[in-house]
Amino acid sequence: MSNNDKQVKIDLRYLEMARIWATNSYCKRRQVGALLVKDKMIISDGYNGTPSGFENKCEDENNSTKPYVLHAEANAITKVAKSNNSSEGSTLYITTSPCIECAKLIIQAGISRVVFSEKYRITDGLDLLERAGIELIHISERINEVI
Repeated sequence: MSNNDKQVKIDLRYLEMARIWATNSYCKRRQVGALLVKDKMIISDGYNGTPSGFENKCEDENNSTKPYVLHAEANAITKVAKSNNSSEGSTLYITTSPCIECAKLIIQAGISRVVFSEKYRITDGLDLLERAGIELIHISERINEVI
């Protein structure tokens, strides 16, 4: 098995773990999970939801996402910031591609790879990450189910 094949298998496993982690989200419209991995260790995790201490409801009475809901990758990045770990050179595994606001956080956090399964309809976050030279790996849901 080549190193590339091993990396693909590892990427698939961490993405599957991120998908499982997403089920912790109370959001009804979309559940997103994220894992930050460095040196083969999970250094942080996150899922989309409201800030600590807030109600566990992501949508308002019109079923619109509340403006203060945190994205999974933002939760993972801020969580690692509170720890003794550094995200410099890490890989972010996320079930849905990042928005532009989260892309800015990814760049500033020194994350070098982003592996995602679902491509969000708005791609400005991916465009910014590409411009920043961050390695982007898209492993579609369909491929993930086959392997």
